[in-house]
Amino acid sequence: MQRLGFIHDMMDVKVLILFVTARTNYPISSQEIYELCYQDDCLSYFDVCTAIPEMVKSGHLTELPEEKYEITDKGREAGALTEDSIAFTVKQKAENAVARFNRQIRRQSFVKTQVIPRESGDFSVVMSLDDEMGNLMTLELVAPDQRQAVRLSRLFEKKAEDVYNLTMTELLDDEDFLEE
Repeated sequence: MQRLGFIHDMMDVKVLILFVTARTNYPISSQEIYELCYQDDCLSYFDVCTAIPEMVKSGHLTELPEEKYEITDKGREAGALTEDSIAFTVKQKAENAVARFNRQIRRQSFVKTQVIPRESGDFSVVMSLDDEMGNLMTLELVAPDQRQAVRLSRLFEKKAEDVYNLTMTELLDDEDFLEE
């Protein structure tokens, strides 16, 4: 019986991994490689976990600290030659997944939070929003307990741009203020 889908053997797995890693802008873990490559029901996590060390050994991927991987020049060349063999729908889904991943990682580099215990027993939450040029805003709030501090931290990570825009609007939207 014929297998449906794009993935039929280990070579198909490796071609898809090269395709995905060539498009990521950041080092990527094996779990993230699997998630971005899982655009075909025939792919298994074990296939990816088998392929990655083989691709490191062959010089197509390089292993970085913290078990992250990135494509090598050799891998880019091989990927460019073989990516036409990927089914169109799988290729489109993988490209979309990689674009979402790149946006998410880029945004995480601009939004930072830190929860710091204070001697008084409460917690300081330091939150910052950056852009390509540098820091846009740093905000420090005090929370009465760790649970609330962590919640503030997580919500800021989700809504950093909204907090910045609201703050700018509130501060700059004063019609009575006269410039001297």
